[in-house]
Amino acid sequence: MYFDELALSDEVLDALWDMHFDTCTPVQEQTIPVILEGHDVISCAQTGTGKTAAYILPLLTNLAFDSHDPDKLNAIIMAPTRELAQQIDQQMEGFGFYVPFSSVAIYGGRDNGAWGTQVTGLQKGADIVIATPGRLLSQMNIYDIDFSGVKYFILDEADRMLDMGFYDDIMTIVRRLPADRQTIMFSATMPDNIRRMAKAIMRDPVEVKIAVSRPPETIRQMHQFVDETKKVEAVLSTLNLSAQRSVSDNGLSSVSPQDGLKKVIVFAGKKQRVKDLTRTLRALHIDARAMHSDLEQQERDQVMLDFRNGKVAVLVATDVVARGIDVTDVPLVINYDVPHDPEDYVHRIGRTARAENSGEALTLVSPADKHYWSKIESFLRGDESATRSGKGCSAGSRHSSRNRGGHPRRSKPRGRAARRSGSEPQS
Repeated sequence: MYFDELALSDEVLDALWDMHFDTCTPVQEQTIPVILEGHDVISCAQTGTGKTAAYILPLLTNLAFDSHDPDKLNAIIMAPTRELAQQIDQQMEGFGFYVPFSSVAIYGGRDNGAWGTQVTGLQKGADIVIATPGRLLSQMNIYDIDFSGVKYFILDEADRMLDMGFYDDIMTIVRRLPADRQTIMFSATMPDNIRRMAKAIMRDPVEVKIAVSRPPETIRQMHQFVDETKKVEAVLSTLNLSAQRSVSDNGLSSVSPQDGLKKVIVFAGKKQRVKDLTRTLRALHIDARAMHSDLEQQERDQVMLDFRNGKVAVLVATDVVARGIDVTDVPLVINYDVPHDPEDYVHRIGRTARAENSGEALTLVSPADKHYWSKIESFLRGDESATRSGKGCSAGSRHSSRNRGGHPRRSKPRGRAARRSGSEPQS
């Protein structure tokens, strides 16, 4: 489906045209019309499916067509991490280029100037607030913020927010919002705690399921059965082979193979494992840095900047890097620990083979990990029951007392529609 077949506003379509976006992804095709109709929505969709646009585009359109107070906050988008909030904010700037709405991103950090900007945006009524739960709650505890104009409340990666312990923070925020609002929730999975929260904060939500995609064929997936005590040795062997291949591909022969080692991500299941493995690799003269939630935000930002710029060869990380971090040229991912859920496996190895590149992913399977690896293998073969807890999303009714019936369509073809009808846009 093409975007101009949807009842999006002209300004939003103009931005999509400028950004060379013409066709919808499955989550956009199925979710945007339901959001435009005014339903509460639960959408099961993983990172990389286009879910951010699936709620930003109809949100901007709804703001354009619906009556709202321009001097009050009108929409809140919640995200689990600073990194995801920043990415949403960046996409909001692109998709909202032609619309007269203001937005402010609220997240943690040591930038005092950012704190002042956030306070100003909240108190002066930015149309759209993009926030992490903890930071927004901190602002609420200090300042008197008027939430009476909020008509749209969006939770992105809701399952991850609950995994990070944000349930109470979210519910505290919800209690300050008007009851008559549209609530939209995106979650990669649908465990019981998500359903409980949905029942508490939503009204007759429509459920949209987008099947978890298999890893792209451009990823060469490998696994190795290895004793727990031999995992470090296996990592070193794999890193050495990767470095040698990189040196050879660059036509070099007079440098150490480790000089060719670049942008490898090693995932471990726990923070302490990340710390221990990083120390071990550094003691063995491997240029490794750790990434986990114990780091201050400024440290995390610097580690990721150095990794993106090639100043760090090996990033040892928890699943904080598995979603919401986009580095396009990672040739190798190593799962030091087998993830417990197939979706997490897809997210992890999806850090390689991005932007039409190819990549490799190696998973080290110890005897204690065999059960989890069997679940992943079943999922890769196409057995959907192997997903987390066997609980997916299902289709739901689209009846709602708040159905506005969509928005008026445009009177002339534009963008890709114009091109398909034989009329090329002016350059």
